[in-house]
Amino acid sequence: MLEIYKLPGRKFWSAGWTKPKIAWVLMLVLTGQIAIAQSQVTGTVKDGSDGSLIPGVTVLVKGSGNGTQTGMDGRFTLNGVSPESVLVFSFVGMLTQEIQVGNQTNLDVKLASDSKVLQEVVVVGYGTQKRQDLTGAITSISSQDFVKGNVVTPDQLIAGKLAGVQITSNGGAPGSGSRIRIRGGSSLSANNDPLIVVDGIPLDNSDIKGAANALSFINPNDIESFNVLKDASAAAIYGSRAANGVIIITTKKGNKKDKLRVNFGTLFSASTIAKKVDVLSPEEFKTAVGTYGTDAQKQLLGTSSTDWQDQIYRTAYSTGNNLSLTGALKSIPYRVSVEYTKQNGVLKTSDMSRTSGSLGLTPMLFKDHLKIDINVKASSTKSNFADEGAIGSAIGFDPTQPVRTENEKFGGYFQWLNPQGNIESQAPSNPLALLDLKGNEAVLKRVIANVQFDYKFHFLPDLRANWNIGVDQSDTDGDEYASPLVSASSFTNNGSTGYYTQSRKNFTNQFYLNYVKQVGIQSINVMAGVENQGFVRENKNGTTYGAPDVPAIKSYFKTDYALLSYFGRVNYVLNDKYLATVTVRRDGSSRFAKQNRWGTFPSVALAWKINKEFVRDDIFSDLKLRAGWGITGQQDLSTGDYPYLNAYTPGQGIKYQLGNTFVSVLRPNAYDPDIKWEQTASSNIGLDFGLSKARISGSIDFYLKKTTDLINEIDVAAGSNFSNKVTTNVGSLENKGVEVVLNYTPVSTEFLTWDVSANFTYNKRKITALTKVNNPTYVGVLVESVEGGTGNYGQVHSTGFEPNAFFVYKQVYNENGTPVEGAFEDLNGDGVITELDRYRYQAAAPNYFLGFSSQLAYKKASIGFVMRSNVGNYAYNNVYSNRGTYQNLTGTGNYINNLSANVLETGFKSRTDQSILSDYYVQNASFLRMDNINLGYNLDNLFKNKKIRAQLSLVAQNVFVITKYKGLDPEIATGIDKQVYPRPRTYSLGLNLNF
Repeated sequence: MLEIYKLPGRKFWSAGWTKPKIAWVLMLVLTGQIAIAQSQVTGTVKDGSDGSLIPGVTVLVKGSGNGTQTGMDGRFTLNGVSPESVLVFSFVGMLTQEIQVGNQTNLDVKLASDSKVLQEVVVVGYGTQKRQDLTGAITSISSQDFVKGNVVTPDQLIAGKLAGVQITSNGGAPGSGSRIRIRGGSSLSANNDPLIVVDGIPLDNSDIKGAANALSFINPNDIESFNVLKDASAAAIYGSRAANGVIIITTKKGNKKDKLRVNFGTLFSASTIAKKVDVLSPEEFKTAVGTYGTDAQKQLLGTSSTDWQDQIYRTAYSTGNNLSLTGALKSIPYRVSVEYTKQNGVLKTSDMSRTSGSLGLTPMLFKDHLKIDINVKASSTKSNFADEGAIGSAIGFDPTQPVRTENEKFGGYFQWLNPQGNIESQAPSNPLALLDLKGNEAVLKRVIANVQFDYKFHFLPDLRANWNIGVDQSDTDGDEYASPLVSASSFTNNGSTGYYTQSRKNFTNQFYLNYVKQVGIQSINVMAGVENQGFVRENKNGTTYGAPDVPAIKSYFKTDYALLSYFGRVNYVLNDKYLATVTVRRDGSSRFAKQNRWGTFPSVALAWKINKEFVRDDIFSDLKLRAGWGITGQQDLSTGDYPYLNAYTPGQGIKYQLGNTFVSVLRPNAYDPDIKWEQTASSNIGLDFGLSKARISGSIDFYLKKTTDLINEIDVAAGSNFSNKVTTNVGSLENKGVEVVLNYTPVSTEFLTWDVSANFTYNKRKITALTKVNNPTYVGVLVESVEGGTGNYGQVHSTGFEPNAFFVYKQVYNENGTPVEGAFEDLNGDGVITELDRYRYQAAAPNYFLGFSSQLAYKKASIGFVMRSNVGNYAYNNVYSNRGTYQNLTGTGNYINNLSANVLETGFKSRTDQSILSDYYVQNASFLRMDNINLGYNLDNLFKNKKIRAQLSLVAQNVFVITKYKGLDPEIATGIDKQVYPRPRTYSLGLNLNF
């Protein structure tokens, strides 16, 4: 009987109809009480994003059983519709839309994608899971929610979008990368970067020569989604490399049902510096020299008025073009893309160009039992790295001197000369000459490719075998040169040339079995596998100086290490209410001695769907409590691949003469034969929620991470090793925090949609131990050198404090709040100011960071923005401390320097090691940054062709920053503000075509 009321491809059952409702409709039909059709409505239903027709869309008259579905051509016809009727259009993956019929007889309906539905399947380690069945802290973001604009590297796509994920730009250089931290760094001396997995291939975390960013080889337009595993219950499946979280990048694929789709995008951008360092103007500089300079220094003043920062910076124009083809060839889905990007830097002579291509094939064989996923990504990146020393030189160069002179000996550039007519060896070089007469060019070629076989057994369809083999290879060739016209050192005053090369070959071989079975109200998912990874690096470099008596310096380095891993996971679901996940991974690393080579990394997580237990689904679409615990590891070292071996390294440029032969000297390295894994135990409690009618969803997470056996570089007693420092396991570190995510859709109608998203993170780091025995007198490990003085370090790692705490003297102020020169508080009360009076004051990392984004679409137009904020971070203004005293006017030779305008506020006359480390220079660097404002407009029926669709976009990036910090930029990864390549303000105009 029910088959009578079955629409093509869909039962009323699945549209929310219950047996009593169907019985009631049946009774009405039998008694002749259903109204006779009053009118007919026809129409088409399209995908609002690309205009393609959608078959199988359910069309129902709201409040009745009258309905139909769209055919293969996306069209529908529905009888019995009155003007008062409201039609409900619904389709999996699309937002449901309601339309009042009125006097319309033909409707053109466009359905918007429902990002929440599309993200129901989440990529986890070695497989996927339904979002509703997740037990760990996993955040995902798809391409439609990425940051828009002049995005050259993948990390820029998600800045400010994810709770617990802090992305700090390393500067404004073309293609420059970012420092990524997930729930704070888990280490002190080892690597704090997350593991990045691209299409199932774990990447090497070490730097790549010739690239400002290790991820720069990936075309951002090829990326479909990011999935971030934040807690150990989710990340422990990656074991020894997951202590800092895992970022899984999935690239776009073809679809078996797709017809040929062509996408072309082009972007033109213009970038300018947002702010300059505040220094003395030419008139202020003349006054300063006239007041505090000697007669000889006054004679050095010129007659020009030069803004040296204007001389080294420019308006930089960049372009990006991307073409992709997606479809199916003889039932084999494919996607092919090519891209060319040219990005010029605001610092003259800096630029980056990248040509990349990708190929994805997904054939299905043996009646769809065997899926083969083939991915190839290749790129060639050419970079011109400008000498960033020109930034510091421009800040301090005499503004009364001209850029050029008629002196041909030095290429026509003004240079400070000694009495003999040569370049003054201690003087700063002409900033523009540093850019024009020095070079560093590199070409990086990289290929990452993998083939993944996923076989569903014919005799046991619940069992799958997955084999993934991949390779990641990069080759770098770089050249450096310095003209003798610019060298300011007597050692290199005849110029120099150099080269550097690097070859990296990494491979991955994974195999696992996966068994999924539903038995009544129980569901079990079991996975077990093995993985082998190898990493090989080879470096060569050499420098030849123009001076005939200076020999060429060459070096060669090659290393490799391997990982062997066994892993497994069990997911259990009972009655769609109670969930459990247990994982374990055992890793062996060649970086450690045999007795310490193997580590075991377990995790367990539980979840309870409260809305399935007590709460009606029409109130809460999601209400799930999660709890997890696990252990992850760390073996990415900063001091070589084999710290347990007593190895020897060739001395750089040091040779011993034996007769007429010069033999290179070998020097022993410090080592610890007992070094082992660093491990992090992590606990997490979270709540996911969603309110159906209010269109609100989000999550709250509380976490605690404790790292023990820190891989740390510590001081050792003289004579006890081959160095005064050694890398070993000592100390512990703690991260604890809270994450809150809130997504809200205030408006969702046919013509108007508005989505708002906010995220909040509180993270507190503290070193809980730094020595193997309790030593309250131990100051800690000094880190992060500062410019000015001799051998000064501005931060310290100390027990009981945050890492990278500023280690400074406490400044004394007068009654007007002005710092008193040379006056500091005697904190230990011994009557003298010494190193013992330094104290720990604030830290570089923020305690709170927030992200807020909004996207509003009305008909064909859209507007959106992304904002970020850090609260509680401090920065040491090294520009002020190093260039903010009148003593800095002169150096040790025949030249004078410009000063920071801060000297007009303090009036400081001299500079000492103590004054440089005054807490006066540690400034509150909390900020609110408008990262991105984007405007878009859709153009349908372009060139009167219904198959061609286009979108125009206008994007502004780094729009403004609100902060109390007085330096160039408050967002500094290390917290030490020396001379940073400024982040530009960028305006982009884009056109995207689909047909």
